[in-house]
Amino acid sequence: MPLGLSWSSEMGGKAKVVGVKRVKEGMPEEEWDESMLLPGDIIEGVAPVVADADEDSATFTSAKGRSELSSLLGRLGRQSGSVWVKVRRGDAGFLLRARVAPHRSSTLHRRYTLCADRDDRHVAMLADLTMDRCAELQEMSRKVVNIDFGAFSMKKGIKYDWKKKVGTYLPDRQSTVISSILFMPLPDEHKVEAVMTRSMAWFSAAVSSGAPLIFVNIQTEQIIVSDQTASSSEGQCYISWYKQQSSKPNIEMVQGIRLWFLPGIAEVPVILELNLGETRFGMDIKRTEEGFICINSVTRGLAADRAGVRKLYREASKAGHLVLISRLDGRSLIPSEVSAKGLIHCCDHNDIKERLAAAMEQMEEVHLHIMAWPDQKSSTSIPTTMGPSTLLPPSTRKSRTASSNEPDESS
Repeated sequence: MPLGLSWSSEMGGKAKVVGVKRVKEGMPEEEWDESMLLPGDIIEGVAPVVADADEDSATFTSAKGRSELSSLLGRLGRQSGSVWVKVRRGDAGFLLRARVAPHRSSTLHRRYTLCADRDDRHVAMLADLTMDRCAELQEMSRKVVNIDFGAFSMKKGIKYDWKKKVGTYLPDRQSTVISSILFMPLPDEHKVEAVMTRSMAWFSAAVSSGAPLIFVNIQTEQIIVSDQTASSSEGQCYISWYKQQSSKPNIEMVQGIRLWFLPGIAEVPVILELNLGETRFGMDIKRTEEGFICINSVTRGLAADRAGVRKLYREASKAGHLVLISRLDGRSLIPSEVSAKGLIHCCDHNDIKERLAAAMEQMEEVHLHIMAWPDQKSSTSIPTTMGPSTLLPPSTRKSRTASSNEPDESS
């Protein structure tokens, strides 16, 4: 079946055709797709599905009205449960595979209709419709299944070397470049606007405190709550306030807010290396109220100072910014979720200390990523930054590097 069907608005006329008036209640609209008969479809002919034969060899029979088509479907249904249906949507004609289904009604006459080949819930209600009415229904169906005007087929698939592209075009192989945090609704928040307000308060507070975050987007997000989640006190908060209809009675849905942001204008990679005999990296860290990990002080002469962190810290203090660590050895330290109790889920402070202690014991390097802020000047002894500003075509990136006074990574 061709994708991206053309839907015409010039289907005027009072001539009657056999078309799909509606889809029987039982299948949600969001589950409809182009492979099913949709409201407004004009039935131009039907043919039985024959084993070991394709649709090109089928012999189609047309019907002048709904009653005639019902009788035809009754005969074909006795031969084969499945049929080919020649359908017209606007200017496009194509074939669909469907199954014959009895149309249960209060009349004494037995009637037949069509249902989706792969889903018994999608039953088409046929009727004698004018061309104008078919055009109206087709427009509704186009919006429901989101079919683009005159788009080309998207069946073609091409191979892509994802591993190579990630390694070449992302500044860091473990970088997602963008971050997000999900806010769950509190028990007394019955509208999504309340959750959105709270998420923006968190973001504004973080920026006001000196976190160099850059707002990207905000969106609603459906969250599934099962019986297992409901067994916890947090899940009980959801269940008690959010009761919605579901085909599975033990599943509930709540609506949260996901806030997308950049961890600074870029991420500065920093490598901490211990010298023989050193027992600490020379930096103290603390957690901010919003859940970020912040460098609180840097000791002169130790690994953090040699890596350039002390210069960053001094410059950030003058500019009113915090020195936030976005990742430690590739693992994110950024808060990821706010629970229904209002608790911010973030990395365990003890886990960070244990990782640093283990690195000191084994004399291993520690790789940090620091969130860069606007107008950051310190760059001596610090490798090339990474972030959205570095996601440029290779030639552009190369020319910019050549014109910069910063040393390259090999120096």
